[in-house]
Amino acid sequence: MISKKEKILIPDHIYVPKHEIINKDEAMKVLEKYHTKPTEMPLIFVSDPAIRGLGVKPGDMIKITRKSPTAGESLYYRYVVEE
Repeated sequence: MISKKEKILIPDHIYVPKHEIINKDEAMKVLEKYHTKPTEMPLIFVSDPAIRGLGVKPGDMIKITRKSPTAGESLYYRYVVEE
């Protein structure tokens, strides 16, 4: 049983895929690859529990790495916005 003082960090859970901030150069390459603008990318709120503790700010781009026994590894990108 978890005591009330003990906090569970969502990003540390085994079922939460790896989230990381990518630098501006990598973000520009992603936008060029998919021929899109940042605001046309899937969005993620700055308050999302999965990115809490990463130090994200609106305008950042997040890379999500999901592992799968059938697909191997899949990459997803999200643009960080305020609520």
